[in-house]
Amino acid sequence: MDEQTPFPVFPMHFRGILLLTGMYTIAWSAFFKWFGPDLISWLAMGTKGIENLPANYYGTFGILVGIIIFVSAFYPVSWVYLILAGITGKLILAIWFTLGFLPDISWNKRSGFHLIVNELLWLIPLIVIFLRGCQVKNFLEKKEQG
Repeated sequence: MDEQTPFPVFPMHFRGILLLTGMYTIAWSAFFKWFGPDLISWLAMGTKGIENLPANYYGTFGILVGIIIFVSAFYPVSWVYLILAGITGKLILAIWFTLGFLPDISWNKRSGFHLIVNELLWLIPLIVIFLRGCQVKNFLEKKEQG
């Protein structure tokens, strides 16, 4: 069992989750950037007329979000704002996919997988890590002042 410490601790596995989230986001977004039409065709499960969807821009933005999340793992307490930027980026990607792609490719098991597993599910650990980072940062700032 974990011992209760009198001060908040930022666990090392949170950094690993940030690294994993960043790498996963970069990898999946790279598919959108470089294989966009084919990936969207696969997500659409045969729907026609989807060639003009902005997969390149979506992938580029996703790669930037992934890099931000990845970099935040190096100093997660000091750079807690980068974790918040990553959360915001994941939300923007989810909204962009919902409003920009789903009307054309329709809701199916593949598009649902992408939206839920690749965008929304990662928000849970990112929010938990962000809150812990804020807690540790606030404790350190109070300790430094007093």
